[in-house]
Amino acid sequence: MTRAAIVVLAGGGGSRLGATDERGEAINKVYLPLAGRPVIAWSLDAAARTPGVRRLVLVVRPQDAAAVRRLLADQPGASSLEVIDGGATRHASESAALAHLAEAIQAGELDVVAVHDGARPLAGTELFAEVIEVAAETGGALPAVAAGPLLSVDGGPELAQATVDTRLVRVQTPQAFRARDLLRAFAAADHDGWQGTDTASTVERYSDLSVQVITGSATNLKITYAGDLPVAAALLASRASA
Repeated sequence: MTRAAIVVLAGGGGSRLGATDERGEAINKVYLPLAGRPVIAWSLDAAARTPGVRRLVLVVRPQDAAAVRRLLADQPGASSLEVIDGGATRHASESAALAHLAEAIQAGELDVVAVHDGARPLAGTELFAEVIEVAAETGGALPAVAAGPLLSVDGGPELAQATVDTRLVRVQTPQAFRARDLLRAFAAADHDGWQGTDTASTVERYSDLSVQVITGSATNLKITYAGDLPVAAALLASRASA
């Protein structure tokens, strides 16, 4: 069985969602309640139940670390959860997670590392397992769904020609990659001072890994705005009833 680590990113500020605490400061959306649990707990539970997972790492803002440990203390998998401080950007947080796992990766104890956005609470165990196994076989894997019809316009101000382009996709997480190659890619990026928009962009630029796109899910939504929470709750209820 593939030996994997799953990194869950929870370092955002949540300003776009608009939730604030009693001091008027933005609340990180991943700590808001969703169907009786914090948003982040759903991802962590699915990750912890994935076969072959040896390490589960949660990357948080330094100022959130103590509160996160209290918030998640009674959640499934909390005893094996490794909470670490992230950086000022997504790339910096990913790099911090890989530095945390570097010794195990270099010792050959981990075959694959998967990285997931904590704001995607509906990524199930099956999706985690699939990207990990595909990454072990091919080098890397990420889920994607069709972006839908997009209008491409040519011809200047008269908009003389227009075609519908359906080839674009929306990339999701979790994204998984062979551990040693991923560690080397981020080391090279950090050496150059380059930062990717997601894990795959760094891998694409700094490695020769073949990344396989697998079919994602329309329900693997990312909590971004307040209206996303009731939608996610309804999807979780539907999943439970099924």
